[in-house]
Amino acid sequence: MKKIFITSQYRRYRFCACVLILCLFSFQLSFAQAISGKCVGVSDGDTITMLIEGHTEKIRLYGIDCPEKNQPFGQRAKQLASNLVFGKDVNLDRVGIDRYGRTIGRVYIEGKSLNEELIRAGLAWHYKQYSSDSNLAVLEREARLQKKGLWVDPQPLPPWEFRKAKRGASSSGGDPQFSLNALRSAEAVAFRGNTKSKVFHRAGCKQFNCRNCTAEFASREAAISVGYRVCGVCRP
Repeated sequence: MKKIFITSQYRRYRFCACVLILCLFSFQLSFAQAISGKCVGVSDGDTITMLIEGHTEKIRLYGIDCPEKNQPFGQRAKQLASNLVFGKDVNLDRVGIDRYGRTIGRVYIEGKSLNEELIRAGLAWHYKQYSSDSNLAVLEREARLQKKGLWVDPQPLPPWEFRKAKRGASSSGGDPQFSLNALRSAEAVAFRGNTKSKVFHRAGCKQFNCRNCTAEFASREAAISVGYRVCGVCRP
């Protein structure tokens, strides 16, 4: 009788173990499979919202980090993402979940990777802290060499450093002057403009520290957007 009881108990344990393994396998499979849905929102360059089987899911693009919306090229990154996927049917390859509860994944549109297209256009960094994807690394290197997008700046500020500076400013208790100084110290001054002639110069130009060169810009784009002209010597 005792032997029969042990055998029966063993069978129950084995059955439960099999069920558990199948559940875990199904859970992992759901992340490995590409899932179809519609992009119904673009928060910024690297975050979109998809409608999947009647529910919305926020997606953080895997392996990349786009400039923040109030950084140079942040709006351009968001615009490119919108042009490529907003309102369209896309495929999602789930990778995991981040600490904010967002799905981390790769998004595809007509066979193209949104993650890669943003890197290729020079509108995102390869987020090496969380990704060892060699293809993203190659695409970033090519964009740098071709000075695409944000790489026209000699020293573009990575978004993770920008966020770190903002957190430091917030920890001061919201002092506006502290916040301003913290963000200015974080942004590398890549260009200076002559407030009299309205000509701007690249760091290293002989006119960079001229008497009237008091306007500072983090990007070439920022200088041009407020009416400054490129220097004929250093040609920023």
